[in-house]
Amino acid sequence: MEHILVTGGAGYIGSHTLVELIKSGYRVTVIDTLERSEIKIIEGVEKITNTKVDFHKINCLDYLALDSLFSKYKFNAIIHFAAYKSVNESVVKPIEYYKNNIESLLTLLEVMKKHQVNDLIFSSSCTVYGQPDSIPVDESAPFKRAESPYGASKQLCERILEDAATVEFRIISLRYFNPIGAHESALIGELPIGIPNNLVPYVTQTAAGLREKLTVFGNDYNTPDGSCVRDFIHVVDVANAHVRAIDYLSRHPKNGSFEAFNLGTGTGVSVLELVNKFIEVTGIQLPFTIGPRRPGDIEKVYADPKKIRDAFGWQTNYSLGESLLHAWNWEKKIRNK
Repeated sequence: MEHILVTGGAGYIGSHTLVELIKSGYRVTVIDTLERSEIKIIEGVEKITNTKVDFHKINCLDYLALDSLFSKYKFNAIIHFAAYKSVNESVVKPIEYYKNNIESLLTLLEVMKKHQVNDLIFSSSCTVYGQPDSIPVDESAPFKRAESPYGASKQLCERILEDAATVEFRIISLRYFNPIGAHESALIGELPIGIPNNLVPYVTQTAAGLREKLTVFGNDYNTPDGSCVRDFIHVVDVANAHVRAIDYLSRHPKNGSFEAFNLGTGTGVSVLELVNKFIEVTGIQLPFTIGPRRPGDIEKVYADPKKIRDAFGWQTNYSLGESLLHAWNWEKKIRNK
């Protein structure tokens, strides 16, 4: 049984990936600071899988703690989710984002090298492309200047990983577009601390009455309805891709390799389209208003997912409507509605 270390495993995508790894027969160990997540998410994973999760409260910036953990276990591969992830927060707190996201990766790589663990799946982002020249965007698109410190931190991390892979590591970088939704059991889902930075949790919190109204940031973009266009993908589809990535590395035993894959549906959906779809599938009237553009936001971006489909044999299984309904069921569960 292969043993996988999942950093940031109590987070949104990390926790759903834990479920899929366990279902696929992997042994998992999880580290997380619980700074931006809660232990009840791990408990939700345990309920879904009927498996006790090996959890350690560790910060990836802590070399000694990581070194001790790697001395205790022999890991076959690492899935590295641990990072700060808010575009608009990064605009306000750029130094914190660079320090946390880049230094944590460097520390992890140092420990991996010491303990001869070579396989890494990295949690990247479509923000590395900036505003691409053409849509849909494929992996050959050049990196433009990032629109936010968050995006810039992911660009720098990928450069570090490319350079590291030429020596000894085997690395896959998964460039997420916009993960949404929740596990269909409603036992785990996105759990933002404080005011949500992502669109769908703000939508569900507004529908639940926690927020007075939703603000759509900008209606004057060069898009069909003036609102930003994104590629929204169900979080379980994202989680499944990580399991396929581990399998892909095991089938391609080549040292010194770095490959990047877009992780999206290939379909662009505007913010206003998403809002209207939520109203349609839930029957909830959602109060919203149009506000000014938000710093750091890209006008439109969606994926060309051909490369990951061909390489992994992966495809999406959930529609936008299902994603939104699962997110709403999760919101009702945590609000006891």
